[in-house]
Amino acid sequence: MATNTTQITKFLRYPGSKRRMLNFLVQHLPQKDDIHGRYFEPFVGSGAVFFLLSPKKAVLSDVNPDLINLFKGIKKYPRDIWTNYCEFGNSKMDYEAIRRSNQLQTIQEKAARVLYLNRTCFKGMWRTNKKGMFNVGYGGQDRRWVINEQNLLEVSGALKIAQIRCVDFEETILNAKSGDFIFVDPPYKPSSKEATNDHYVGRKFTFADQQRLAKMLRWATKNKILWALTNTSHPDVVKLYPGCCKLNFPTGTGHLPGLLVKRPGEVLISNYSLKGGRKIS
Repeated sequence: MATNTTQITKFLRYPGSKRRMLNFLVQHLPQKDDIHGRYFEPFVGSGAVFFLLSPKKAVLSDVNPDLINLFKGIKKYPRDIWTNYCEFGNSKMDYEAIRRSNQLQTIQEKAARVLYLNRTCFKGMWRTNKKGMFNVGYGGQDRRWVINEQNLLEVSGALKIAQIRCVDFEETILNAKSGDFIFVDPPYKPSSKEATNDHYVGRKFTFADQQRLAKMLRWATKNKILWALTNTSHPDVVKLYPGCCKLNFPTGTGHLPGLLVKRPGEVLISNYSLKGGRKIS
């Protein structure tokens, strides 16, 4: 399968996005026609893998309500969102005013705000304070107009086949059945046991969360559901998946967001054979 990293795979800037690792991942994930049921992604993030694979049916979820509202809004109202997006100002002062705003009423207005903040904040980070308010600093307008209305129309078209939900990953995985495929990309810090920053909806993704995720994927395997997981290469995390197949990422973001490095401390784990992979003992 050829990798087509068009604008549809990168309309969002997102911490941990797999957009720049698609050339590697696509070699080890099933193609569209190989997924006989639905495609599941319980940590959808930027959706880069979903957009690339373009499955026939999908269930996409995340616990970030702003992100899910953005996907739902673009699915239904791409032109309205683009109109609202274009109406936002172009200065740091405008950015700070929009960041503070919480009076928006419609899903179109809310989605346009999230997209604007994502395209103009510092490094595409998504971080909130204890009150749930977005608090990332200004990054400039350079990346704002890299996208256009046609991009949102393409994203909307791709999302038509998807059910989009704001739920915990357990609920999403429990809805899968034999014949479905699950791609799992949880928040993690390469080579580390836990994701200790707070960009995951204002909370950490702890080792207890990793254990909970491993338990759910064991359930999926027991129910004959295929899955692939990207994760940290920390030994304590890898050991949660005995009998599964592991393949190291050749390149990745590692500890330097925005820069690709060799041996980034990330792995691909699956409950099916991976070319060049090895079984976890």
